[in-house]
Amino acid sequence: MANLPIVQFEEKIIKTVEQNPVVVIIGETGSGKSTQLSQMLRRSGYSKSGIIGVPQPRRVAAVSVARRVAQELGVRLGEEVGYAIRFEDRTSEKTCIKYLTDGVLLRESLANPMLNQYSVIILDEAHERSLNTDILLGLVKHLITIKKSNLKILITSATLDGEKVSKFFSDCPVLNVPGKLYPVEILYSKERPKSYHESALKKALDIHVREPEGDVLIFMTGQDDIEKLVSKLEDRIRSLEEGSCMDAIILPLHGSLPPEMQVRVFSPPPPNCRRIIVATNIAETSLTVDGVVYVIDSGYVKQRQYNPSTGMYSLDVVQISKVQANQRAGRAGRTRPGKCYRLYPSSVYNDEFLDVTVPEIQRCSLAGSVLYLKSLDLSDIDILKFDFLDPPSSESLEDALRQLYLIDAIDENGQITSIGRTMAELPLEPSLSRTLMEANEYGCLSQALTVAAMLSAETALLPGRSKDTEKKRKQNNLDLPDGSGWGDHIQLLQIYECWHQTDYNIDWCKVNGLQVRGMTFVKDVRKQLCQIMEKIAKGPLDVRRSRRWRENQQDYYHLRKALCVGYANQLAERMIHHNGYRTLGFKAQTVQVHPSSALKPDEEGKLADYILYHELVATTRPYLRNLCSVDIKWATPIINKINKVNVNKLSGGVAHVDDGKLSDLPKKDAAAGAPDDHENRIQAARERFLARKGKK
Repeated sequence: MANLPIVQFEEKIIKTVEQNPVVVIIGETGSGKSTQLSQMLRRSGYSKSGIIGVPQPRRVAAVSVARRVAQELGVRLGEEVGYAIRFEDRTSEKTCIKYLTDGVLLRESLANPMLNQYSVIILDEAHERSLNTDILLGLVKHLITIKKSNLKILITSATLDGEKVSKFFSDCPVLNVPGKLYPVEILYSKERPKSYHESALKKALDIHVREPEGDVLIFMTGQDDIEKLVSKLEDRIRSLEEGSCMDAIILPLHGSLPPEMQVRVFSPPPPNCRRIIVATNIAETSLTVDGVVYVIDSGYVKQRQYNPSTGMYSLDVVQISKVQANQRAGRAGRTRPGKCYRLYPSSVYNDEFLDVTVPEIQRCSLAGSVLYLKSLDLSDIDILKFDFLDPPSSESLEDALRQLYLIDAIDENGQITSIGRTMAELPLEPSLSRTLMEANEYGCLSQALTVAAMLSAETALLPGRSKDTEKKRKQNNLDLPDGSGWGDHIQLLQIYECWHQTDYNIDWCKVNGLQVRGMTFVKDVRKQLCQIMEKIAKGPLDVRRSRRWRENQQDYYHLRKALCVGYANQLAERMIHHNGYRTLGFKAQTVQVHPSSALKPDEEGKLADYILYHELVATTRPYLRNLCSVDIKWATPIINKINKVNVNKLSGGVAHVDDGKLSDLPKKDAAAGAPDDHENRIQAARERFLARKGKK
């Protein structure tokens, strides 16, 4: 048994769980809550009546913690202890402790809304307030209210507002478990640096040269920042005089790393050597790296934001909250007294940082979440009155309803259609789910599966536009396909088919500058999407890939038509006398084609009259990303539908079942719903966040 603080509280925890359906456990950093709670419950016999499920906000955490628990119990990973993340399931009939992402648990609830397969659900790292975790909080509250079985819910966190959650769950008990922390000295910068990247580099080198042994953990904002800093640190440390200080191993840590590289950060360094780990906020709470004595906190995090009034995404570098800053500092006190170097003044921490992080549910698109809630066979769930710990704005919910209506997932009365039910079974965003269903009707499902898999890749697949890459291509006399003038979706299809023709030769990817791990991931995703579609259709589908794809222009026609249906709420019209587009959404705006797009002007310098876009992003200006040209005759009915949207009707109405178009896919009865004109209040934290964002 691990020697961790939470083990001393085992008897009290188990007794409290026995007496209450919901228990909140606030466990400080280092208490052992993520690895030990599931084992305690197993020892107490809870695994005999069902699986002990431990949903995590992050894939990396689900995998690494499952691996650790399996090791502690002396069992093979995937048997008694397993994990399930999107497109990867390492569990078996023997599995009694299951770590999984919160998104996977939501998908499981579609097939079993009562979650009868579980005896206990431990919502771990709830303070991160991921979108899926917030929905799960509302769902399990609903289940606890109506359920007569003995499902137990544990909500764990290091920094969560326990009293707030307790009140949400009818004053359930809150247990506080101390951590195993040594004192950490907080050292602030005198002024805000011009470049937190350069400041982090300088501070890391100072620590390495002047401070005693102990590993260094540097918090940066994203993969690009991390890779640049790792490269610079390696160069600078390599140039130090030999023997002037100990050796150092520089390790990156972010969600896009392959598992074998993620595992490296948990291995202790050789003698007379320190690790310098450069990480995203994944290392704040989700993962614990023992041996860290020095923390360098940039004070920033990269967050994906969605503006429902414009339909625009932005990936912004924003200041962290006080909760996040304190979590980062705590990482320095795991093994002995440590130091946290904050690359910002104390006045910034006190006056500018929000107290808590704005929940994801208040800064992202809710289309997929609303579709999920409408798909549950729980007739008494009302979407606009769904019980959220921190409710999203009514504007966000209305935006989601509009999106779902335009792609036929709900009808004009806001009721889920048979098409919408089938879409919810696919682990994709609604636009891609709808595209697959339409492609099945047009006989181009094989091509659509490829495009959906390529767009689902979590890393950049295509090579950058650097001079080195272009030079390498010319030397090899190889060029990637260009999309045949139709745009990025067709280009992605063509690239994959080229790889297919080589029998998935990895060297071909390398020669053409493609991300090998990403392409392999796409291949696996495509295979699993194919299996899911066949399961939905209750029979084999034509998903074969032709070796003569270059000659099959008819498939391009049908694929683009299917994409137009799937992306009905993401259409844009070329502006006359302007080298840009006007979006056809609910608040039209002028936007530009992203420079990386394969969609280029023709010989006369004209762009396509109508296009669809996968994403509208704000960087230096509003850009459309991943584009495909479409015919006006496909767009006209959609434009007419846009002009007739009635949000009040979409929020509810009489029950109605739409037979849909997919004759070969199963139909289910639509769930009942009710109209609602309730205006949800936006929480104070979100108001402050948006106000500050508006001043920039």
